[in-house]
Amino acid sequence: MLGPRPTTAGPAEADDTPRTAQQATRAVEHVLERVLAERLRQARDTDALFAHDMADRVAAFVRHGGKRLRTAFVWCGWRAAGGSGDATEVLRLGAALELLQACALIHDDVMDGSPLRRGAPAIHVDFTRVHRTGRTYGSAESFGTSAAVLAGDLALAWADDLLTETALGTPRGARLLGEWRAMRTEMVAGQYRDLNAQASGSSCEEEALTVAVLKSALYTVERPLALGASLAGADARTLGALRAAGRCAGLAFQLRDDLLGAFGDPARTGKPADDDLRSRKLTPLLAVAVRLAEAVGDQESAAVLAPDAGSRTAHTVEGMRAALERTGARAEIEARIGELAAAGLRHFAAATAGPDARREFAALVERASGVAPRPAEELV
Repeated sequence: MLGPRPTTAGPAEADDTPRTAQQATRAVEHVLERVLAERLRQARDTDALFAHDMADRVAAFVRHGGKRLRTAFVWCGWRAAGGSGDATEVLRLGAALELLQACALIHDDVMDGSPLRRGAPAIHVDFTRVHRTGRTYGSAESFGTSAAVLAGDLALAWADDLLTETALGTPRGARLLGEWRAMRTEMVAGQYRDLNAQASGSSCEEEALTVAVLKSALYTVERPLALGASLAGADARTLGALRAAGRCAGLAFQLRDDLLGAFGDPARTGKPADDDLRSRKLTPLLAVAVRLAEAVGDQESAAVLAPDAGSRTAHTVEGMRAALERTGARAEIEARIGELAAAGLRHFAAATAGPDARREFAALVERASGVAPRPAEELV
């Protein structure tokens, strides 16, 4: 027996049922608000200080976050597999993914030492400020880091709770839990590969792609598509096509993010544009630049991109940007993004999705990758 259907978010009213991915990303805000209100009530019942300092911050971070891309891709997967009617469970899946994304971002900022997220101080920076301005003892930085780790853990617990509640309320629950478990493990594996590559000073292009797929592409697009499709009861063929589409589109998304991490405008991205370069994070962009520099004997570029280049000052960072341009790495990554985005559309069409679903997926891929891959024969 599966047990009672969760009551945190009831079925959507007929007039409020989203009919497009864009409407789903708006509707998920209401689901998140109901879920967060319940979690905050539970936090206050547990401990007032914890609720005020920790739970309220996590809830605020979730409320003010992001493009809700994962919700949109869950919706696309559901629709591609023939989902229709009441969208309550789809939106709850989307909300769980948004909570998981909060965990990933909070922890990622700690590991990368990033000061900004979404145009505001990162969670660990905010906790550090609280320590410094209060009547406290010990290291403010250590307190901020430790508190942020707990904040990310809390977001993960909320995400797991919501996914489990949703799975218990649907006959597709076992499939949803299988996708979810795999996705969490992939995320941790990707984060560790990222840390390990940085520690080893790797410039390996294959390793950079492995990190990009595990850390971002899978949980940003492929797994959300598969979660939505699994909820709709997709067959193996449809799931396979959607997984392939999601991996291509997800990697295109990550490559775009790498470019923004090196060349983006912080006023538009809400995060610094030099963190990846200062830390010499292994990205496909950097790995391609190293390969191209070595291929033509560009010693200046190879030296500034090397792991032992010394202190990464503002001047050095500008030299790295110039090397990414001069070697042709930026142009090569731009071309790859276009190829991956187009491949994602081809795989999605192979899932026998209807024309409306294909158009919505194409719009999402454009939004995620920054390119507009719209072959007419695939979108009619």
